[in-house]
Amino acid sequence: MNNPESSENAEGKPHRRRVRYSGTHPKCFAEKYKEHAIEAHPDLREHLREKGKTPAGTHIPILVNEVMEILHPSAGDIVADCTLGYGGHAAEFIKRISPGGKLVGLDVDGIELQRTRIRLTELYPDVSMAFYRSNFAGIANAMKQESIDGFDIIFADLGLSSMQIDDPGRGMSFRQDGPLDMRMDDRRKQTAADVLNTLTEEALSDALWKLADEPDCQAIAQQIVRWRQREPFSRIMQLVELVFKAKGLTVAEYKRQQRQKPGGLHPAARTFQALRMRVNDELGVLKELLRVVPDCLRAGGRVGIISFHSGEDRLIKHNFADGLRNGLYQAIADEVITPTRAEIAANSRSASAKFRWAINAV
Repeated sequence: MNNPESSENAEGKPHRRRVRYSGTHPKCFAEKYKEHAIEAHPDLREHLREKGKTPAGTHIPILVNEVMEILHPSAGDIVADCTLGYGGHAAEFIKRISPGGKLVGLDVDGIELQRTRIRLTELYPDVSMAFYRSNFAGIANAMKQESIDGFDIIFADLGLSSMQIDDPGRGMSFRQDGPLDMRMDDRRKQTAADVLNTLTEEALSDALWKLADEPDCQAIAQQIVRWRQREPFSRIMQLVELVFKAKGLTVAEYKRQQRQKPGGLHPAARTFQALRMRVNDELGVLKELLRVVPDCLRAGGRVGIISFHSGEDRLIKHNFADGLRNGLYQAIADEVITPTRAEIAANSRSASAKFRWAINAV
């Protein structure tokens, strides 16, 4: 009997067909094979974008026009994109710094760094580029390795990439089950599950409050400690179930609330945010970036940072203000820049973005 999942190609070699998904449309990340090769399916890309969706395995850059207008990349500039991701902002920088410019891209995610490196070098073969697997606090080392005296532009987008959010294997999102990992850099030893299984109740409550302003931080921390006494944490849905229980909420009640008032925050959103930030030490890395930026910018160089968390935005705001008072910067953003209604409608993931900038002293 023939195997329905295999056949032979024209050269007589075995060929394995894709496993068919159930229903009329793919539902899980792995099944969306057309979206993973979206360049070959432009009609599908436009269809998804019209619906405000991001094709699986890709990312839509946020506040692009505002970033380019403020940071003003021009021919010959040396730009550091400290959070390379899918390369959306990087591609816009590249278009503007040619000829004679250079892009230095950093990212801790080894898989996405490699994919983006290949894509950008194929699209722009005549532009000088260098890539480093490093978090954005490693910008000083990248500058040293490239033997340059400073950058004209330093840019960082602190948000998660859509590739990380949508892939349940990364454990970043509460929407699909998967391992409780949450590491942006798989070289880190401690996963989200490790944090949940080892931190004290006080430390868990403190992280939930300080990193995500979670109002039910104490109740959630108590439930975490009770849960792990019965079984260790390992899966996303364990944590989602726990948060609903801690908040005294059922899934049916939450869905009813959503129907009455759409767009509200998912009950587990703040918990997942705090845990991810704790696993990746995101505030610590940001503090180090802010510390080294003035020394890594050329005179009159520009720095711009997009954040998605109130604590991150406060840190950036106060750091830039202190830098202005102390003469490190000659100008900073008077007001935070946020996406337009049109951008939010086209890309709901941009809704909480905040962009601030500063210009280095001459």
